[in-house]
Amino acid sequence: MRLKQANEVDLGQTSVGRLLFVLAVPAITSQVVNALYNMVDRMYIGHIPGEGAAALTGVGICFPIIMIVSAFAYLMGMGGAPRASIFMGKQDNITAEKILGNCFSALLMTAAVLTAVVLMFKEPLLLLFGASENTIDYAQQYITIYALGTVFVQATLGLNAFISAQGFAKISMMTVVIGAVTNIVLDPIFIFGLHMGVRGAATATVISQAISALWAYRFLRGKKTVLRLKREYLKPEKSILLPCVALGIAPFVMMSTESLLTLCFNTSLLKYGGDIAVGSMTILSSVMQFSMLPMQGLTQGGQPIISYSFGAKNMTRLKQAVKLQTVSCFVYAAIIWLLAELVPSVFAGIFTDDPQLVEFTTWALRIYMATSLLMGLQISCQQSFIAFGNAKISAFLAIFRKIIVLIPLIFLLPVFFMDKVFAVFLAEPVADAIAVAATVTLFLREMRRMLRDDPEN
Repeated sequence: MRLKQANEVDLGQTSVGRLLFVLAVPAITSQVVNALYNMVDRMYIGHIPGEGAAALTGVGICFPIIMIVSAFAYLMGMGGAPRASIFMGKQDNITAEKILGNCFSALLMTAAVLTAVVLMFKEPLLLLFGASENTIDYAQQYITIYALGTVFVQATLGLNAFISAQGFAKISMMTVVIGAVTNIVLDPIFIFGLHMGVRGAATATVISQAISALWAYRFLRGKKTVLRLKREYLKPEKSILLPCVALGIAPFVMMSTESLLTLCFNTSLLKYGGDIAVGSMTILSSVMQFSMLPMQGLTQGGQPIISYSFGAKNMTRLKQAVKLQTVSCFVYAAIIWLLAELVPSVFAGIFTDDPQLVEFTTWALRIYMATSLLMGLQISCQQSFIAFGNAKISAFLAIFRKIIVLIPLIFLLPVFFMDKVFAVFLAEPVADAIAVAATVTLFLREMRRMLRDDPEN
């Protein structure tokens, strides 16, 4: 039985090139727009008269906590959605719907726990992530309000992954666009119009996420979706939920370790360069986030094709999808790398008008993104492992780059360089080069194994 999507594409029959375009363009749009949630906040906050630089640094310190909240949504959403696509490829939609229901329940329970933990331990957490006496007040203002909207973040990110997994790329895009546009409109109203400052930015974000969550929930309960969110499948079952958690470990590690990375970077930079180095890192992480998210959108568009083809044991379509996805990611990464090296001051100027911070960030960005053109290969290969349902390798790769390679380099490289701040920033491109080499090697080996086991070869 063919599985027709609302956008008139067929995951098993439509040409791979057209299918990737149809699914990836809205997914990329979603990822870019999603980046605006934090980036727009930072752009407005950075231009608050008289306190923009300190407020920007304070909100940047909240970023690790925000990433942890998002990571738990990815644990269930990005862990469950590929498995749902695989079962759809096997024409087993009942199991796919059970996965959706179980993951939704897990998202709600996780949101309740996270909200309580963040509100109880916000001050020690913020101090741990690099807050100083000049920035702690701004950080607390933002994270207190943001934490109250945790359930909306969990629902939006988690449920939207299941919308994308079915091939409803335009609906998935609208989930993000509706919230982001709302955020863009509300930010200046709350920040400047109502004179709420940092609190206003957080309030606008929470309201926007709530609207996005409602949109995603209503769609998955409606008649147009292929997989429906049904009450009878909400009760968690170990046999359904645990494999999703296992597969979600990789995206969870990728997101959650951003917090640990920020802690390590901020600790070292505060020691060697002070608040201006930490403020620069806030901008660098935003630029890197912008450069990575469109590639994640590409792989998000490719995931249903790869997972469906894997479940249907159609290796020809699987190879075509992986190849096209990888080439597209690499080309995009190369373009962003070129811009970052040639005009870094343009990126810095988006976030702040402080001359000293712009000058410092311009210098740092060239170092930080020196090998970022290779990240297209890293992201495509790593996300393909997730699309295959290969939990072990995808989890290892996520841990390898950040935990095994990057974090030690942050503390080791300053030992060998006179310019300690330069050495801290240098850790990123060195780790990227090592991680890409390891990931591509493992991926080629896995593809050869899959082709060898394919009865048609």
